[in-house]
Amino acid sequence: MALGRAKLAMAQGVSVWVLEAPQGFGDAHFHAHHAIQITLSLTGALMLADAATTIRQPAIAVAADAPHRFEAHGLLVFIFIEPESRIGRALDRMLFANAALAAIDAEELAPIVAPLRATFDLGLSQDDLLAVGRAVVERLAPAGPAPLPDARILRVIDHATARLDGSLEIAAAAAGVHLSPSRLRHLFVEQTGLAFKTYQLWLRLVRAIEVYAEGNSLTEAAHQAGFADSAHFSRTFKRTFGLPATTLERF
Repeated sequence: MALGRAKLAMAQGVSVWVLEAPQGFGDAHFHAHHAIQITLSLTGALMLADAATTIRQPAIAVAADAPHRFEAHGLLVFIFIEPESRIGRALDRMLFANAALAAIDAEELAPIVAPLRATFDLGLSQDDLLAVGRAVVERLAPAGPAPLPDARILRVIDHATARLDGSLEIAAAAAGVHLSPSRLRHLFVEQTGLAFKTYQLWLRLVRAIEVYAEGNSLTEAAHQAGFADSAHFSRTFKRTFGLPATTLERF
């Protein structure tokens, strides 16, 4: 499956993908990723479903780690938000109190995302895309503060991010924050929803996408993010996002 065009922009805590999707674009199987997803259809149609709910609307949010599938065509915007960030915590509290999928007000967001219609025609920069993505998130998030995860877990995440080869073992991570390995395992799942090793794989995947978005090949992206090879990266991407990494033909 190939797209007509695609553009990716990534920064700390947020990424924006603008995709020109052909008819029949989507994933027939459930997949899940460790990011809150805001999906906007600027043209065409959009459907997102989980095991219990199907939503056909131009603006839909998906909770982090929620298995889902989608079908779409036209010009699409995917905004991914780190769930451990303060804004991610705020979005989770506001959008997903009752379900992992939520329709959101497309008309309210329309003036904010309108500039993205010109992503390819005017050659919008990555900074342009990120500015729109942040504006969407700020509009959706409540004004009040949201608590961050336990500070010890944030330190472990920082250490793991600095060692994307996966060499940071749970015992060393636990010693660095003065916890036993068993206590860190429990606290890490409690605070992030993922096991420590699974989270490390997610960090490597995010880094590989960053490298790929910068214009490097899939092989270079896999190498810099600590994957064994591009095939391992591609399999992980497909399992996580429901599409082959090669679908993202950069423009």
